[in-house]
Amino acid sequence: MEETSREAVATAVQRVAGMLQRSDQLDKVEQYRRREARKKASVEARLKAAIQSQLDGVRTGLTQLHSALLDVKDIQGSLIDVSKDWRQSINTIESLKDVKDAVVQHSQLASAVENLKNIFSVPEIVAETQQLIEQAELLQAHRKLMELECSRDDLMYEQYRMDSKNTSDMNLISIYFENVQGLSDELAKQLWMVLQRSMVTVRRDPTMLVSVVRIIEREEKIDRRMVDRKKQTGFIPPGRPKRWKDKMFEVLEGTVSTRIEGTQAVTRETDKMWLVRLLEITRKYVLDDLIVVKNLMVQCFPPHYNTFNRSKYYLSYDLEANEIVSLLTWVLNTYKSVEMMGHPELCSECDINQLEPLLPQDVVEDLLSKYVKTFTSNITGWLRKALETDKKDWQKETEPEADQDGFYQTTLPAIVFQMFEQNLQVAAQIDGDFKEQVLKLCLKQMNTFLIRYREEVVTYKEEHLRDRQLPQCYVQYMIAIINNCQTFNESINSLKRKYSQSSEPTESDATIERTLNEVAKEGCQFLLDEVFLDLEHHLSELLTRKWLTGSHAVDTICVTVEDYFNDFNKIKKPFNQEMTSEALRRVVVEYIKAVMQKRITFKTADERREGAERMIKEADQFKFLFRKLAGEDTDWLCGAITAIAEVFKLTDPTLLFLEVTTLVSKYPDIRSEHIQALLAVRGDASREMRQMIIGTLTENKVSYSSVAQPIFKDITVPTITMTTMTSMATAKLLK
Repeated sequence: MEETSREAVATAVQRVAGMLQRSDQLDKVEQYRRREARKKASVEARLKAAIQSQLDGVRTGLTQLHSALLDVKDIQGSLIDVSKDWRQSINTIESLKDVKDAVVQHSQLASAVENLKNIFSVPEIVAETQQLIEQAELLQAHRKLMELECSRDDLMYEQYRMDSKNTSDMNLISIYFENVQGLSDELAKQLWMVLQRSMVTVRRDPTMLVSVVRIIEREEKIDRRMVDRKKQTGFIPPGRPKRWKDKMFEVLEGTVSTRIEGTQAVTRETDKMWLVRLLEITRKYVLDDLIVVKNLMVQCFPPHYNTFNRSKYYLSYDLEANEIVSLLTWVLNTYKSVEMMGHPELCSECDINQLEPLLPQDVVEDLLSKYVKTFTSNITGWLRKALETDKKDWQKETEPEADQDGFYQTTLPAIVFQMFEQNLQVAAQIDGDFKEQVLKLCLKQMNTFLIRYREEVVTYKEEHLRDRQLPQCYVQYMIAIINNCQTFNESINSLKRKYSQSSEPTESDATIERTLNEVAKEGCQFLLDEVFLDLEHHLSELLTRKWLTGSHAVDTICVTVEDYFNDFNKIKKPFNQEMTSEALRRVVVEYIKAVMQKRITFKTADERREGAERMIKEADQFKFLFRKLAGEDTDWLCGAITAIAEVFKLTDPTLLFLEVTTLVSKYPDIRSEHIQALLAVRGDASREMRQMIIGTLTENKVSYSSVAQPIFKDITVPTITMTTMTSMATAKLLK
């Protein structure tokens, strides 16, 4: 408490000292005092209110706890009373055990007496039931069967209650009623026969079909009752649940299947029009049967069976994608066209706008959904096979085919878009919205396919790098892959113009275009990597003693690049132009890297002059070569080599700062370590001059963010490690 008081006093003193720092503030002492008094009164009021609120809460809590304590005591007293009553009732329950056993025995005897008549007459009832089944008196036969099953099930249940483990008595009852299960199976066969002929029966004798449905409904109720009893007692009679309702629908669906399959009298081998004929016959049967179902059969079944909707199984049973299209084209288009209900001679009698749809919308949507699912599965398989075929072509020892303009290509784009075109033509026969849906699906599949295509191209490159002799036509097929990307893009745009009603680009379009550009650019990069793998040895000779004394490295580089670009001419625009520009940039960068690696240090003015003249000559060689290949201005990139050569060529060291400044002004992305490397290669710049040049250029650093093609940005200058210095010193000692 004392410590808190001291801290409060210290804080107050500090606060007062802050208020009275100037002499003119002494006049406001009374004003400060009143303000602090108001603040103190406000804080005390809030503190009192908070404490009062807390006290009220505590008071309320104590009241509730007191009330809860009283409730707990009441409950405790009630539990004690219940416990006493429960202990007293135990003796009463035990004294009633004999009464309970007598009740069970009485129940069993009552059941036995009730079923005694039926038990003795079982053979007679079995014979009567068999005769009724043979006479097709199915309702009466089922009534007799239920009596037999009821007697058997009651006896088994009582035996189960008395001694559930006594299997011998259970078996004795089962043997006595063994013919009952046979009667049930025989009756079921008769029911299924009636259902198999339901389309005929409903016309000739609908009461027979109604009887079958009533029998099945009875059995369903018995099934539910027996299942409920099993949950309570654990006992269920043999043969239950029968599930005859499920079997009924299986039989009806099997009848439909048999009827449809029976119409296929011809096959594709014997008649090219087999599908058209089959669909026409199927259409006729479907229409006739649905009319019968709607007008007659629905009345024979309970409403909750939803018989008409179940009959639509006709329309989706085993229909292939092209069959679905044929059916929907006929239903949605042909039916109301001039070829049928819209015929001019029928206009006076039939208004096609008043015709109800032949198929409910949900059935149409189900069929379209099935078509889309089948199409998606098919198109995925087709694209996979097409890519596998194309991959095999990449391994061939012969060059790929060229189009009419001489550009390499493979058959992959043509195969893929022929598949898309065929399916879009089919979809267009149904309606415009479905055509748009299929087009979107094609583009989605195309997107997934291109991701796989890209992965396979990378794998193709990696396998080639393991053995650069194989495949023999790696370069030519990589060119074809790049050209395929352009063909894919053009084909997609063609499909959209032809089959899409919207010209607005979608997210899928942007993704496909981006993936195609990435595949093409990666392909160009792989080809340039191939070129520079061959140039690697010759690039390592640049700016070395061997180079200075007369190396043909640049001549070989130019010949090699030109030879490769004879093949690269088979690449379509704009990738061929981009590739040429990138090749020039990489050549110049590699050349400048050779300078920055300080492979040589010029010892005399003559060496600097000879080296500079050779660099200028080789820069001109690069200019001539790439102007010939691309037909574009190459001065900017090749000029970097010339500008560096001018730094080396300068004979007056005092003008070195001006020459370096000129270089930096032309290529502002050059860094201080680059200048240090150049001065080190030149070999005659003193330490003071190097520091002066670097310091001045650092102070006047120019931003290169606006440079279109930075050259020096990606060029690193190797640092001299202690190991390198030691090896250099050792070499000098050995000399």
